[in-house]
Amino acid sequence: MSIHPLPPPKQPTGVGRLPVARWFLFIGAVAGVAFAAGVVVTMAMIAHARSLGPRPEVAAQLDRLNVALIVLFAVLLACGAGLAFIVRYAVLKPVAQLSEQVRTVAAGDFDHRLGVDRPAELSELSSHVDSMRRRIVSAWREAADQAEELRRSNGELEQFAYVASHDLQEPLRKVASFTQMLEQRYGTQLDDRARQYIHYAVDGAKRMQLLINDLLDFSRVGRVSGERVPTDSGEALDRALDNLSAAIEDTGTTVTREDLPVVTGNRLQLTQLFQNLVENAIKFRSESPPNVRVTAERKGDLWEFSCSDNGIGVEPKYADRIFLIFQRLHPRDVYPGTGIGLALCRKIVEYHGGQLWLDDTPAGRGATFRWTLPAAGDDS
Repeated sequence: MSIHPLPPPKQPTGVGRLPVARWFLFIGAVAGVAFAAGVVVTMAMIAHARSLGPRPEVAAQLDRLNVALIVLFAVLLACGAGLAFIVRYAVLKPVAQLSEQVRTVAAGDFDHRLGVDRPAELSELSSHVDSMRRRIVSAWREAADQAEELRRSNGELEQFAYVASHDLQEPLRKVASFTQMLEQRYGTQLDDRARQYIHYAVDGAKRMQLLINDLLDFSRVGRVSGERVPTDSGEALDRALDNLSAAIEDTGTTVTREDLPVVTGNRLQLTQLFQNLVENAIKFRSESPPNVRVTAERKGDLWEFSCSDNGIGVEPKYADRIFLIFQRLHPRDVYPGTGIGLALCRKIVEYHGGQLWLDDTPAGRGATFRWTLPAAGDDS
C-alpha cells in the first residue's frame, strides 16, 4: 500500500547535525594520533636511555620493558581495530539500515517492513517501531474502509433526499388538496365530526410536509451550497427578518440589534440560523409582546453572538436536550413545530467551526442563545 508521504523530518541543530559515523571517525582519528604519538615518544625515550650507556642489568631491564611495550602497543592496536570493526558492523551499519527503512516508510510505502538483527537493543527498538507501523496501517485501512462506506451511505442519503423532496411530497399534496376539495364540494352533507376528521387529515399532511422539508434542510447543511466566504452577518439578519415580517407584525415583535460583523460563513445558512432563533423567540413568547435583541462581541479569532428574548424561557435542566433532533418540551397542540429548529441551528454553527449554547437563565425570564462564528480574515 502506498499513500501520501510524510512531511520532511525536522532538521537537527547544534552538534546533533553531525552523523554518528562522523563522530566515531573523529574520535578514532584522535585516538590514532594519540596512540602514534605515544609510540614515538616511548621509543625515543628508550633510545635515549640506551645512548647513556647503562649498566648491563639496566640494559637488560630496558630490553624487557621494550618487549612489554611492544606487546602492549600491539594489544592496544588489535583492540582498536576490533572496536572499529564492532562499531562498524554492530552499530553504524544497523543504524544505517534502519534509517533507510524508515526513509522508505516515510516516503509513502507504509507496507515496508522495519527490522534489524543486531545489536539486541536496536533489534528490540526496530520491532517496537514495526509493530506501531502495522497498527497504524491497520487503523488507516479500517478508516479508509469506513470513509468509503460513509461516502456510499452519503450517496444513498442524497438519493433519499431527492426522493423525499419530490416523490414523497407529491402524495401528501394530493391528500391535502383532495381532502380540502372534498370538504368544499360535500361540506353541506358532512356533520361536524366528518369536518373534524377532514381537518385532522389536512393538518397531518401539512405537518408531514413540514417535517420532510425540515429534515431536508438538516441533511443539506455542509453538503449543498456549503461554500464559506466573508459574509456580512447583519445582511443575513436583515433577510431573516424580511422572511419573518408577517409574524413580526402580527405579534408586535420588536427586534433590536447592534452593528453585526463580517464573518466567514455561508449566507443562506446564516440567514436560516437567525431566522430560526428569532422565530423561536416569537413562538415561545410570554404574555408581553416579544422583544428580541441580537448582539455580537469579538473574542480572539471568533465573534460571539447572542440572541435574547423575554419569552417563557427554558429550564436549565433542559439546556442540552433542546438541541437534540425531534426533542420537544411542550405538546404539539400548544406550540407547533417539528422539533428540528434548534438542532438545525447547532448543526449550522458547528459546520462553521463554532459552538451554540443556552445561557443559564431561570425559566420565565426569557432565553439567551449564544454562538460563535469565525471572524473574516480581513476583519479587525
